[in-house]
Amino acid sequence: MNPAKTAIGLIGKPVGAVSHALNRPSAAGRNRPLYPLNLLDAIRGDGLDDAVSGKVTLITGASSGIGAVTAERIGAAGGEVVLVARGRDKLEETAAAVEDAGGVAYVYPCDLTDQDAIEAMVDEVEADVGRVDILVNNAGKSIRRSLELSYDRMHDYQRTMQLNYFAPVRLMLSLLPGMRERGFGTIVNVSSIGVLARAPRFGAYIASKAALDTLCDAWQAETHSEDVRFCTVHMSLVRTPMIEATTIYDRFPVLTPDQAAEVLCEAIVRRPRRVSPPFGQIAAFADAMSPGIMDRVRNQGFQLFADSAAARGEIEAKDQDEVSLPGRVFAEITRGVHW
Repeated sequence: MNPAKTAIGLIGKPVGAVSHALNRPSAAGRNRPLYPLNLLDAIRGDGLDDAVSGKVTLITGASSGIGAVTAERIGAAGGEVVLVARGRDKLEETAAAVEDAGGVAYVYPCDLTDQDAIEAMVDEVEADVGRVDILVNNAGKSIRRSLELSYDRMHDYQRTMQLNYFAPVRLMLSLLPGMRERGFGTIVNVSSIGVLARAPRFGAYIASKAALDTLCDAWQAETHSEDVRFCTVHMSLVRTPMIEATTIYDRFPVLTPDQAAEVLCEAIVRRPRRVSPPFGQIAAFADAMSPGIMDRVRNQGFQLFADSAAARGEIEAKDQDEVSLPGRVFAEITRGVHW
């Protein structure tokens, strides 16, 4: 199969605007670890244009939402982007936006639940484009459903693991040999604050993300000396089509796709080991110190919110989802967590 691909010149890229956007504290400030080295990074002043110049970035889930906005930002910085998702039409729209911004885009439709299709896609990319220097594992599937409603839904866990874990593992196993041989590679994995907070009703989702997190911890130890870096982004809740079925999220404090893309672009620039919201860091520390207390806190959160109508299979009744005043207060305090 010959993938559709388009390219334009890199004249007129708004370098200053992109650099300024990357240094805004809004979303990045809510998702960056509170490490002193961040100050040194800011003083050094590297921008996205420096990070992607002469590099090829592959983004999964690039047909909409966070992936599409991130691709457009890389394009505005003069980058070369490989766009991967299932549907060609939406990918072509993203490619047009990347080109309009001043970048180069290649479209590679791929069913990421198919291991053979992933391997074939990587072979085509390397044959056509030459290499991949930066990988953003953004595609994912989220399921919000309580244990009580999951007893007969083993397929929820299998499907979630297939897209959130096995797909990026297959991609990385295919791309890491080239990165290690060239002595450079950046892999950004979009994880979730729910992994740190152990959010109830999201067992299938956070288990798949946690598996990828810990795998890359082990791999980082093996590849650090080769300048291959893994960055785990524990992303806060983002308003994308993935959360539309849970209508209570209309009342939750969330990031926009633009803000989430800002976090990913900063991860590409800084190459930190982890990017986590402050509340996620606090929750993880508290859980390590006293898991029993955190179990009670999470149980209180669990009781404040109900399964959505969609999770109960009542699609026609989805507009009945409600959040109590205590629930809204709790969601604001635990900002970004997928209760």
